[in-house]
Amino acid sequence: MSIIKVLEVMSNSSKSWEDATQNAVSHASKTLHNIRSVWIEDQSAIVQDNKVIEFRVTVKLSFELEEEKHPQKKKK
Repeated sequence: MSIIKVLEVMSNSSKSWEDATQNAVSHASKTLHNIRSVWIEDQSAIVQDNKVIEFRVTVKLSFELEEEKHPQKKKK
């Protein structure tokens, strides 16, 4: 049986929303394993001098929890 957990994270990029999304996945994968999907919940951008200078995303990452390799014995 698989258990999937969902974690909400925010990320940014000076290039694009796609790059901001990839940054979120890349950074999260340093500590999370088994990432299965990413859902873009929200997008925004910062404008300066009539130019978009920063793309921001709020994403939900789903990842599969690892099974415990050495289950703890139940205390009586």
